[in-house]
Amino acid sequence: MKTQKNLRLALPYFDAKELLAVKKVLDSGYLTQGPKVAEFEQTLKKYIGTRHAFAVTSATTALHLSLVALGIGRGDEVLVPDFTFPASANVVVQTGAKPVLVDIDLNTYTMNLEDAARKITKKTKAIMPVHTFGLSANMSPILKLARNHGLFVIEDAACALGASYFGKMCGSLGDTGCFSFHPRKAITTGEGGMITTNDKKLAEKIILLRSHGGIRKKGRFTFYEAGFNYRMTDIQAAIGIVQMAKFDRILKKRLKLAKIMTAALKNIDGVTVPFIPNWGEHTFQSYILLLDNKINRDLVIQKMKAKNIETTLGTYALHDQPYFQNAYGYTKGQLRNSHIAYKQTLALPLHMKMDEGTVRLIISALKKFL
Repeated sequence: MKTQKNLRLALPYFDAKELLAVKKVLDSGYLTQGPKVAEFEQTLKKYIGTRHAFAVTSATTALHLSLVALGIGRGDEVLVPDFTFPASANVVVQTGAKPVLVDIDLNTYTMNLEDAARKITKKTKAIMPVHTFGLSANMSPILKLARNHGLFVIEDAACALGASYFGKMCGSLGDTGCFSFHPRKAITTGEGGMITTNDKKLAEKIILLRSHGGIRKKGRFTFYEAGFNYRMTDIQAAIGIVQMAKFDRILKKRLKLAKIMTAALKNIDGVTVPFIPNWGEHTFQSYILLLDNKINRDLVIQKMKAKNIETTLGTYALHDQPYFQNAYGYTKGQLRNSHIAYKQTLALPLHMKMDEGTVRLIISALKKFL
């Protein structure tokens, strides 16, 4: 692959199998939530190792549905890591609860446990650890903290399909796990998400709320809740089933490419490569570098773009965003580590259409601009 062709940050991995699967659904005439959704849910449930899995429209709606099903609402607080996509905190706002932003550990980019413990109040009802960029948060102390204070744990596993924590799959550790199938993820259904849980009563609540709050009996619905339309279509699920059949191969190649990148970059001054803790394997939904403060990250992005190589920031420091400052009084740079990560992380391309030659082109270009 040549840089002149515009090297994308992420690309979905499709072939004729996805087209055939979609065609079969279209030919069936059954397009909304149906047998393919049920099959996709069974596939994910088996892979994650939970008793229940429910397909929804996105990881955002998975998080929102989890919060509502757990009864979180006005007057409550939820601990959310500050360095994350805004959806993680937005869903808390949408329930009427308050997101309490927690600083991160700069090695893993996941929730800082000491800061989380300091921010628990009588109003705190849940902790939402984010498995950032495909690496599990340090879940044992998070779960212990939650138990000690009677808190729910909602895993934001949007980026973490395939990630594990001491052998247990992300998405199976908390009260719920929430996954994304957006095109920047390792597998995709275009848009789409999944909730996993081991709690039977919670599963029943999720089923009810996912589809308008109604239960169908004898050809008609009776509505018990003011629910949502968060159903995945059979078209999306058919794609997801095919993608899951490829997932082990996709993950294996991503890990191989990431290993090559790390070997080439680990000894460069001013560059910190991804950290792999002892608790689990990194799945590299994104390959993220942390650049020294002396390096202008945004200028590097511009120069890489001029070479037709797409790069971008890692993700966002929510406390630096106008909404969270105006609504909750945060000030720029208040959460130090998150602020540093927001300003200095750099995401490099990583996808199935790359090879070792592509990695060498990326590294060669990047070294010139650091």
